[in-house]
Formats: sequence, C-alpha cells, structure tokens
Amino acid sequence: MSSPRPVYAALDIGGTKIAGALVDEEGRVLGRVERPTPARESTTRLAGTVDAVVDALARDPAWHGVRGMGIASAGPVDTAAGTVSPVNIPAWRAFPLVDSVRAHPALLPGTEPVLLGDAVAMAAAEHWRGAARGVDNALCMVVSTGVGGGLVLDGRLRPGPSGNAGHIGHVSVAVDGPPCACGARGCVEGYASGTAITRYALRAGWTPPPGADPTAAAVADAARAGDARALAAYDRSARALAAAIAGVATLLEIEVAVVGGGVAQAGETLFGPLRRHLRAYAVLDFARAVTVRPAALARDAGLVGAAAAAVRQARESSGQTV
Repeated sequence: MSSPRPVYAALDIGGTKIAGALVDEEGRVLGRVERPTPARESTTRLAGTVDAVVDALARDPAWHGVRGMGIASAGPVDTAAGTVSPVNIPAWRAFPLVDSVRAHPALLPGTEPVLLGDAVAMAAAEHWRGAARGVDNALCMVVSTGVGGGLVLDGRLRPGPSGNAGHIGHVSVAVDGPPCACGARGCVEGYASGTAITRYALRAGWTPPPGADPTAAAVADAARAGDARALAAYDRSARALAAAIAGVATLLEIEVAVVGGGVAQAGETLFGPLRRHLRAYAVLDFARAVTVRPAALARDAGLVGAAAAAVRQARESSGQTV
C-alpha cells in the first residue's frame, strides 16, 4: 500500500474568521474550511471554534498525509512561547494557542504546530508562491484595518525572536504626528490604514453615497471618480507607505516591497501615488532600485504562509536543505 500524499495543515486566525486548509508541498490549497470568529466570546468558545476547524480538516481523507501544521494568527504573537494576544480578540491575552492546538486528538503523533503572525505568514506566502517569489530581500506588507509586515532577507523569512519583526505599521514616519493606539506618535498605521484613510476623508468633508457605509473602498470609488478629498486621503496614505518602504530599503537594501490587504485593492488609486512618492524618499543609489508590487495571493495568503512555515520546519527536522 502506498504512503499517503504529503500535505500540511494550516490555520489562519483573525478577528472575523478562523480558516483551515490542507496544502500540498507546492503550496496548492487542496481543501479549505472556515468558521466565523466568536471574537467577543469566551476563551473556551474561541478555542472550541479552532477545534471545530481542525475537526473538519481531519475528516478529509488527505489528513492522513499531514506532515506538519502551521498557524497564522492576528497579533501580537509570541512565537517562542506559543502564545497570541490579538488586538481584535479581547479574550485571548497570552493565550497558549500552540498548546491548545497540539492537544487536539486528531493531530498525528509528533506533529508540532509552528506559530507565526498573520503579516509574517503573508510574507512567507508571497515569497513561496506570490509576488516575492525568487526575490532574496523583500518587505511584504498587509495594509487593511491595520498595517503589518514581514521580512525576507537573504532568501529566508526573518520573523525575529518573538515573531514580530517587520511590523512596519508601528514605525514612525512623523515625529510630531498624531498619537497612535500603540503609545507612539506618527505611526504608519495612523496614516495608511483603511481606517485612517476613511477618517481623513470624512474630516475633509467627503461623504459616502446614500445608504453606503464609510469605508476605504468607498473612498477609493470616490477617488476614481475624481473626488479631490478622496484622492488626498489616498495620497496621504501612499506618502506614509513610501516613507516607510524607503526607510526599510535604506536600512536593509530590500529589492521589492509587496503590498497586499484590503487597501491595496484600490489598485492604481494607491499604487500610482505610492510609486511617485517612493521616488522622492528612496534617493540613495542602493535604495533607489526598490520596486513596489501588488500582492499576488489574497484570500489564502495566511493559509499558504502557515503551510510554508510547516514545510520549512518539516524539512529542517529531517535534515533537508531549505
């Protein structure tokens, strides 16, 4: 009897959904399940939802070929301790997520879950299968309700000791800028996130269409229609992102910055001014060559990135070159 096809289990845990998938060694998603995140409920209820996703994956016949498991989670995370404290999941503060998942009875003996932050998972996914494939030095950013990031340096994912390296949303781009929820001032997130774009546009006098919610997507629609206030909101976001990317390029000599997340769905409304401002900020010879690319993976980036981490761990544990 032939051995089961090698696959990797992946979880992607966020404030609105908890997703799971089986992913093959080439990064292809073979099967996917999803449950709403009971973000305002108890720790027990949250952990039970994660267990339910694992239960659903374990019913797939391919589960018998699982060689490892990766978990991408909203953060902050502490990968050394295996704990998570997602800002948008209040009940989980230093929650031992790795221990909780490891204890699931469906996990095959010897399966050791590997944890990473959701933005780091995006970086792993884009380097493996997406817009940073073949690039040795890259910054990958998620620009959505918040702003996060992950780094690939010398061809390897570099999450840092606690798993939070590359968290560019809380790099200051204005020393006298507005206070940020993190406690600092002038953070990228306060200028570039979808929330910041919407807030700036509303304060400038923009109003959404009748019956529509004020969102960054609605601001983007208005910008494409020529609304000067909406265009200014996206230009401000792009300028903050450009300053941050230029700083990383100057510090680490990255070649590519990959930008994904909901705000990136605005397309050239964001990327046009972003590339223009980047030329003004990245001026030194060794930083000037940095280019910006839209992310290639969308809905499944967290799952693919979690699987990438599991693949790497499995290969390293078996002595394979990675």
